[in-house]
Amino acid sequence: MAAGTLRRIGVFGGAFDPPHIAHVALARAALAQLQLDQLRIVPTGKAWHKSRSLTPAVHRLEMARLAFAELDRVVVDPRETLRSGPSYTVDTLLELRTEYPQAQLFLVLGQDQAEALGSWHRFSEIPEFATICVAARTDFTRARGMSDALPAEIPGLRRLEMPPLEVSATDIRLRLAQRQTVSPLVFEPVARYIAQHHLYQFA
Repeated sequence: MAAGTLRRIGVFGGAFDPPHIAHVALARAALAQLQLDQLRIVPTGKAWHKSRSLTPAVHRLEMARLAFAELDRVVVDPRETLRSGPSYTVDTLLELRTEYPQAQLFLVLGQDQAEALGSWHRFSEIPEFATICVAARTDFTRARGMSDALPAEIPGLRRLEMPPLEVSATDIRLRLAQRQTVSPLVFEPVARYIAQHHLYQFA
């Protein structure tokens, strides 16, 4: 689709270290429920909020391409991995607003990201550039209302319905370090890539 015809663009950022089935489920939900013309997967560059070192960007970008390859209207966007210094979502949204001035932007967040949203760099400015859309799993919303996990009153907040998938990249990395199978949690092309490049062999 030509850039000028894009009217609804989703932005789904994260470490994707590695990308797993819940990431893809959230992407599917965003594409369908937000009626997106395009969803941009944006792997983090230098993550200001993570104490551990991320897997090199070249691997995370390629795993993301493999994980999301079957989804139409999805593009893996490397911009944050090419940036020097800390990687901030607000900068990415500003760049996309400049590149696609006619488009409406939607920031797609998982539950864990949403809970930390209030600590993000220039968080209060984000709703000026994008509609914030949070995955609300059935089990999560029943246990504690979605509003309990988010900063006070976010303008235009959207909820994305998600199936209850208990998957985390942290758990996947630990399983791999312990030589356990992760085939139910990541798609086969990603599992093959991890094995071929000997990733996550140490916790």
